[in-house]
Amino acid sequence: MTTINPRRNRKTTRLQQWNYGWAGVYFITICTKNRVHYFGKIENQKMILSPVGIIANILWYEIKNHARNVELGAFVVMPNHVHGVIFITS
Repeated sequence: MTTINPRRNRKTTRLQQWNYGWAGVYFITICTKNRVHYFGKIENQKMILSPVGIIANILWYEIKNHARNVELGAFVVMPNHVHGVIFITS
């Protein structure tokens, strides 16, 4: 029996002629599976990080220790996703 991967049917928003390893500024979003609120919750209009959210926040800043030619921009942890800006330098 073969299974169909629904992700193969998704349209890509990537520019086909662009190499994403090139220098540039990249806005990224990473979502949790099934949009489950693993990273915390919002109370009184403030994000309260869960232990997993704290780890996600710490690991964002660790990127510079593991990747050359990378600068980090704005970053935010939301209940079910993270947003960040990464600068890849030449």
